[in-house]
Amino acid sequence: MGDLKRAEPESGLDPVLDASDSDDEVSNPNGVRTISDRRRAQNAKFRSWLDRRMETVIREDAKQEMKAADDEELSIRNLMAKQESHVIISDPREYQIELFERAKAQNIIAVLDTGSGKTLIAVLLLKYTIDQELENRGMGKQRRVSFFLLLTQDKVDSVTLVFQQFAVLECNLDHKVERFCGAMGVDLWTKDVWAKQFAENEVIVCTAEVLVQCLMHSFISIEQINLLIFDEAHHAKKSHSYARIIKDFYLAVTDLSKRPRIFGMTASPVDAKVNVVQAASELETLLHSQICTTSDISMLSKSVSRPAEEVAVYPPLKAPFETPLHQELKARFGDVGVFQGHFLHSTEISSELGKWCSDYYWSFALQEEQERKVERRVERRFHDTEGCKPIAQLDAQIARLKEAGLLVRNHSFGLPERVLDSLSSKVLKLYDWLSLHFERPSDARCIVFVEKRHTAQLLENVFSQIGGPNLRTGTLIGTSRSTLVGIKSSLRQQVMTLIKFRKGELNCLFSTSIAEEGLDIPDCNLIVRFDLYKTMIQYIQSRGRARHRNSKYLHMIEAQNPMHRQALGEVQRSENLMRQFCQSLPADRLLRGNDDALERMLEKHRGGRTYTEASTGAKLTYWSSLSVLSHFVGCLPQDAESSARAIYVISRQAGKFLCEVILPENSPVRAAIGRPSTKKSMAKCSAAFEACILLRKGKYLDDYLLPIYTKQLPAMRNALLALNMKKSNMYTMRLKPSIWESSQGLVPEELFVLILDLTDGLDRPHLPLALLTRTRLPEFPWFPLYLDSGKKTMVRTSSLPRSFRVSSDRLDQLTAFTLRVFKDPFNKTYEHDRAKMSYWLAPLSASQNGLRQELTPVEELIDWETIRSVHDNEEFKWTKSMPNDFLTDKFLIDRWDGGRRFYSKGVVPGLKALDPLPEDATKNKYNDNILDSTVSLWAKARAKATWDLEQPVLEAEKVLQRRNMLAEPEDKETTLKTKSYLCPEPLKISALPTRIATMCLAFPAIIHRLESYLIAIEACEALDIKVRTDLALEAITKDADNTEEHQEHGRIHFQRGMGKNYERLEFMGDCFLKMATSISLFTQNPDNDEYEFHVKRMLMICNQNLFDTAVKLKLYEYIRSMSFSRRTWYPEGLKLLEGKGANKTGNEVFKHSLGDKTIADVCEALIGAAFLAHNKQDSWKPEDWDDAVKAVTNLVCSPDHDMHKWTDYLKVYKMPGLLRSAFVHPSYPFIWEKVPSYQRLEFLGDSLLDMASIAHLFYRFPQKDPQWLTEHKMAMVSNKFLGAVCVRIGFHRHLRHNSSIIEYQIREYVTELQEAERDSNGARNYWTTVKAPPKCLPDIVESYVGAIFVDSGFDYNEVQRFFDTHIKWFFDDMSIYDTFANNHPTTHLHHILTNHIGCRDYRILAQEIPSVDGSVAQVIAGVMIHDEVAAEGRAKSGKNAKVKASLVALDLIKGMAPFEFRAKFGCDCKPSEEDEMEVLQEDLVGSAI
Repeated sequence: MGDLKRAEPESGLDPVLDASDSDDEVSNPNGVRTISDRRRAQNAKFRSWLDRRMETVIREDAKQEMKAADDEELSIRNLMAKQESHVIISDPREYQIELFERAKAQNIIAVLDTGSGKTLIAVLLLKYTIDQELENRGMGKQRRVSFFLLLTQDKVDSVTLVFQQFAVLECNLDHKVERFCGAMGVDLWTKDVWAKQFAENEVIVCTAEVLVQCLMHSFISIEQINLLIFDEAHHAKKSHSYARIIKDFYLAVTDLSKRPRIFGMTASPVDAKVNVVQAASELETLLHSQICTTSDISMLSKSVSRPAEEVAVYPPLKAPFETPLHQELKARFGDVGVFQGHFLHSTEISSELGKWCSDYYWSFALQEEQERKVERRVERRFHDTEGCKPIAQLDAQIARLKEAGLLVRNHSFGLPERVLDSLSSKVLKLYDWLSLHFERPSDARCIVFVEKRHTAQLLENVFSQIGGPNLRTGTLIGTSRSTLVGIKSSLRQQVMTLIKFRKGELNCLFSTSIAEEGLDIPDCNLIVRFDLYKTMIQYIQSRGRARHRNSKYLHMIEAQNPMHRQALGEVQRSENLMRQFCQSLPADRLLRGNDDALERMLEKHRGGRTYTEASTGAKLTYWSSLSVLSHFVGCLPQDAESSARAIYVISRQAGKFLCEVILPENSPVRAAIGRPSTKKSMAKCSAAFEACILLRKGKYLDDYLLPIYTKQLPAMRNALLALNMKKSNMYTMRLKPSIWESSQGLVPEELFVLILDLTDGLDRPHLPLALLTRTRLPEFPWFPLYLDSGKKTMVRTSSLPRSFRVSSDRLDQLTAFTLRVFKDPFNKTYEHDRAKMSYWLAPLSASQNGLRQELTPVEELIDWETIRSVHDNEEFKWTKSMPNDFLTDKFLIDRWDGGRRFYSKGVVPGLKALDPLPEDATKNKYNDNILDSTVSLWAKARAKATWDLEQPVLEAEKVLQRRNMLAEPEDKETTLKTKSYLCPEPLKISALPTRIATMCLAFPAIIHRLESYLIAIEACEALDIKVRTDLALEAITKDADNTEEHQEHGRIHFQRGMGKNYERLEFMGDCFLKMATSISLFTQNPDNDEYEFHVKRMLMICNQNLFDTAVKLKLYEYIRSMSFSRRTWYPEGLKLLEGKGANKTGNEVFKHSLGDKTIADVCEALIGAAFLAHNKQDSWKPEDWDDAVKAVTNLVCSPDHDMHKWTDYLKVYKMPGLLRSAFVHPSYPFIWEKVPSYQRLEFLGDSLLDMASIAHLFYRFPQKDPQWLTEHKMAMVSNKFLGAVCVRIGFHRHLRHNSSIIEYQIREYVTELQEAERDSNGARNYWTTVKAPPKCLPDIVESYVGAIFVDSGFDYNEVQRFFDTHIKWFFDDMSIYDTFANNHPTTHLHHILTNHIGCRDYRILAQEIPSVDGSVAQVIAGVMIHDEVAAEGRAKSGKNAKVKASLVALDLIKGMAPFEFRAKFGCDCKPSEEDEMEVLQEDLVGSAI
């Protein structure tokens, strides 16, 4: 049920439950099983329900996705599945069979044109290999699997390629095929998961990097693979994943028979301007294969349609020029360094594409989102420059950037025109060709290849306006990040563009090299090389897209440009040379001894350090560190503000490149800087390598270089730190303060006086008592007693500073008087032993009662005459000679019934002993007459007893035996009869005067409370802290079984009369504990990041640690968990001769049942008491918090907090420059300004703001319980509110970050917030009506508070000043936030179930379930009521899933009456409200105490 307690930040999920599962448990009030048993049973039921539900969920999701009419709503997998069949040609051509036969016999690299059917050869080879594999398994050989490997490249998303190739193989193989890529989360899988996949499938389609990871982590060995198919095999070079598979794993197997067969596919073995023979030889060497192609090229030409190649010559381009817009921008902003590249591009575009495109380019370059990127670049350069410059200079530069952006956005670009003044001759020539091909509606398709992304975008903009009605244009560009924000593409956009192109919705694509290889693109009628190829393979691959009959391949060449003619000639000659080389290779050629060549190649590309884990052999290299780090980062929880990826920032220092890698905020290692390198790629690898080493040293990577957790970072932080609230152990309880025991055994010669009196008297006249002790007692707080009439009176004590000498005789008299007090009112007879007395009681002289006590000698305050009278007279017995006046105002005792005591009023004339008992009198066991009612003897004794029948009759008041005067009387206690009629002869007439006896009857409650105070003081002394006595007792008082729950469910087994319990102090102490440990960690650990702070703080403040410390200190002995008891208030050490318990030997050991969490909570309450005892609300001084600091140190018992006074924090801290750090977002690279991010300050400021907010509420609302305080504190420290404060102050303008996402989120939030404030008509809670802010905004406020606190020398006054200035105003009227916390569905559900319905047996559980297409997993949450799942919700996170489940549950029970709920859900929870008063343990007027 703790899951529903209140809205909390999302935590990670374990297989079923939240990390907080062990917290806040509430047992079934009617069950007999323990809470743990019930939770285990509920977990099992939830798993069973989830197993059944999961299958249904997956089927429903699959149906739902495939039903979607709009392709835009489908997943990638279903988009691919929805397309036409991928069955390939069933009858292979002769050249395909020829290469297939070669591939069966040896490793080959098949060189064939794009579209010539290389995939069919791969299918044939897979069928053959699988058949051979099945035969081998029949002979008992090891199971092996085939891999079809695809490129991992930036420009083509790997998901597209994997799903595309999988669809083809799945349609053409009879055996099970599966596909994997990094985007499907496979890097989070374990060896067992992979083993299952390898056992169930014959063919795996995946990116090469996936196989590298599996081999690196030993999920599979190279011996378990029978076939490796390399698509686009020409990429196997240097550090490519293809090359790493061969270098690191394939060649490591020396037994050639255990190596897998290799089949490579490519359109050309060469992809660069290099020597064809040398490049082909190196490729053969690296892949350990032979290059093969068809022996008869004519067979290929008959099977594969080849386009007619034409050359389109366009007039010479104009020289680059500056347009009027360009000139204006240059005139006004030409000196702005970050614009220089744009000026260059704009000039180049003027020549290549024309004036209109040159101008329109600026709309990309200076759009609003891009503008912020430029601003950050300017800021970075400004701070990188040596020397101190005024910040106004930076502000002026940024203002000019904004001015330039505004100029471009206000510019009218017009429409492009088909004239040379608007477009270049090159574009116009392209227009001519496209006009010819798309003159009329047709099924023709065209791809225009360009070199640059902005060229593709600009041409699409041009031809979408001038291309005519039959030309439907689109762009196909890579998914890598662009320098121009407006020119970007996602995986879905790529897939959707190709689908539209295949359907004919688009018929002309302007594409970069992405369309050259890999992607499955429909046959085209026209391919245009608008920008010429740079390598021969680009030429071959792009030409292969023109496979339609009568298709054309157009080379666009500038007239009078010899370089264009040369480029065309070079690629054609290179192709011929490559063809000749491949065809000249003898068919029976054996692989030559390539070992030496391979070794030379390996040596050439060797570089960087390596790390090998000795225990497992897992190997980390420079290149693999990138993927290991990416894998680790992928396991971290994501937030809406930043993606889970590492950011690499490269700078140049001393002629070399230096790289810093920045990890997400919740990573245990936040950043690492690599070693300088001459290459950017090596610098990047070096930074990743250093980060991996740090992670391994911190044991965040295991022995296999895998993360030690998966998507459970928050749960890991709290693991095993929570405690159970249920009663789990019996602990000894200290009944008496040690001050009594320590002073016993000695006969005192002097005594100290503590005067006991009552401010408003008792129900009868009384006299004060003196409590005499061997040592002086402290002053005690006043506390209330509740009289039989219901009236409240306050006990007032006065500890006199002076002692008085006491003689032996007087000590005997005091002892006799004290023992008489125990005997007459309470029926206990103790042995007379002065040395064993804990204290003595004495009446005060009536004449000394008042203000003269401090002026009178101490011994003269005592009524020694009354003491001597009591000492000399055991009792007074009635005789006939006793005058009636003597019987007035006497304390009478029933000799045989210890529970009957009376105050006499006087003799009643006219009544006789044998007269009937009056109707208004109290009844006894025998009530025939007045004498009969007076005598308590049993029948036999009564028969023998004889009484004087002439004795008088007294009217008396019966004493009610309500000892617990610390609690208010119940109604029935105030209506009991007390009037009595008695005969004096059977009764004992006490020597104690009635006014003294009246005070003595109140003494048990008084001494119980005083002893509790003394025990509380001793608890504080055990911690070496000074705490006000009332706060000390409050801190250790537990008055109900569920005090920890702050009365959320009503108090269980509530014990009346114990005073305030510890719940408010625990709430305050928890806050101070968090703040103190945060400050300590901040000061002592300058190298720790926020993650380490959180972990270390949790280890200190967690309940488990506090409990362990408390047990060592035996604090459980001091906890007050029992209210006043008639059996325990008597002094210890004296031998009881008569009365209940007289037969017991030795001191009784009392134990009480405490939950572990109760003990931990008391620790926090003691800290809260130490804080409140000295804190001055309006005037803070460091020394005021010294005791609270010391309490924290003594209770956390950790070297991370060893301070004993406030100033100790400052002694261990070296103060850096802080203000700028407070505004540096974690995404901002450290190497740019050498200023750390605000995370450490935010950690500190968060605890300080918590302290200020909670203290404000605590003092302002002294009667509110912690639940109310917590719910209203949530508003004051919520991200939603602090984000509004950030904007109100204007802090958001100063944030330094490196994220366009953050920039967009801030802008949207600020706009919405400002509109809400304008429309609020002055309402101070306007911020509650807007969406949640980007997390960086509240972070800035917290970090700023941390900064001013540290900068002021840890002066908390600065924190308070910030709170009073910027926060307090919003919360003058707290009532407007009464529903703030309850607006959260989970909290609202909790209140409905507990308060309205009275159900306490419910929980929310959550677990991840796999997604339909293997992308982002879902979480399903269930609301379980009485062990049955009543409502469910699904989302991408546990937090949102619980919210959805709560909303469903709320809708389900909305308007339902409690009896309807009980009937529907079988709820049998019994109410545990406070009005169920405890059953009185003993009768009010029963037997003797």
